[in-house]
Amino acid sequence: MIFLAVPNLTGNEKKYLDNCIETTFVSSVGEYVTRFESMVAKATGSDYAVATSAGTTGLHAALTAVGVKHGELVIIPTFTFIASANAVAHCGAEPWCMDISADDWCLDPKIVRQEMNRYCEKKGSILIHKPSGKRVAAIMPVYTLGNIPDMSLFRSIADEYELPLVVDAACAIGAEYNQQPFGKLADVSVLSFNGNKTITCGGGGAVVGNNKELLNLVRHLTTTARVWPDYDFDMVGFNYRMTNVQAAVGCAQMECLDDFVKTKRWVRIYYKEALNGKGDFSFFPHTEGSSCWFSGIVLPVSATLKDAKYICDELKKRDIEARPFWKPVHLQKPYRSSPRGKVFVAESLWERIITLPCSTNITEEEMQKVKSVLCLVLS
Repeated sequence: MIFLAVPNLTGNEKKYLDNCIETTFVSSVGEYVTRFESMVAKATGSDYAVATSAGTTGLHAALTAVGVKHGELVIIPTFTFIASANAVAHCGAEPWCMDISADDWCLDPKIVRQEMNRYCEKKGSILIHKPSGKRVAAIMPVYTLGNIPDMSLFRSIADEYELPLVVDAACAIGAEYNQQPFGKLADVSVLSFNGNKTITCGGGGAVVGNNKELLNLVRHLTTTARVWPDYDFDMVGFNYRMTNVQAAVGCAQMECLDDFVKTKRWVRIYYKEALNGKGDFSFFPHTEGSSCWFSGIVLPVSATLKDAKYICDELKKRDIEARPFWKPVHLQKPYRSSPRGKVFVAESLWERIITLPCSTNITEEEMQKVKSVLCLVLS
């Protein structure tokens, strides 16, 4: 079976894990956590990084740190993995779902501005969503596939409305914007190191940014808000720490980051060149500097989710794993009543997406098999 995204554990993972066992530093204290945070900060062009137990917990902590509270709204793209919305809900807030751009599959800043101009009003320093009467607490774009949208426009909108700008950068490690890492583009950005990500710790996440006070607050929140050295706690905190064992794997992975991202970009180019003109489909979008987390095809507008699943099933019969992609948040049961704008792009797109194998250790021979079998299935 050629799997969709297999962790590439061919570096120093075992060596560093053995060291954790030998030293007994297997929990949330140890040299690898500190080293991993430093490596992630450097790779993202950030001054600070806080390692967390998951990307979702990192988002929850980041949103809490910027002041998102119960009964408020956070603007997110409806086309995202549900963890983006769940992190908002964990704050007691609610997602305000908006549409994406067809050019990059990211939250469309022009639509965000239109929706806010139409449905929001300022009451003192507070921005109110008029239909619900709720405070709008933050804007949270998502770097879909490792694509980075027009962040200068998002920064302008956030500054104009005096809102924090938090980014779900779950799959964007290695991505660049104007030939620079993305860490300075938002108040905080949050990464995931789940098993299917370009860099994995088996799980885990990280919050990155340049605001020392804000990142210190994130660290405080994620370490149970404990005031050391005694058992004093000054806030309701979370036990969201990454373990030294996870970080050991992460350090070994980060040593291979450049090669892993280069492979991801090569996979995208290979599929586009090898499959171009071979059927009635298009390819995943990418922005300049994208980390190209996943690659695949988009079926024509007449296709349905049933068609996509049929193709995936036929590929699986021939030992190739392929899958449909995200179902929009506004169609998910927990969020069907959440505020949303017109979401034409997301609704017309999501059923037609097929992700193809793109592991960082995939071989050219395997890629050729994917191409041949996919052409056979689509013929």
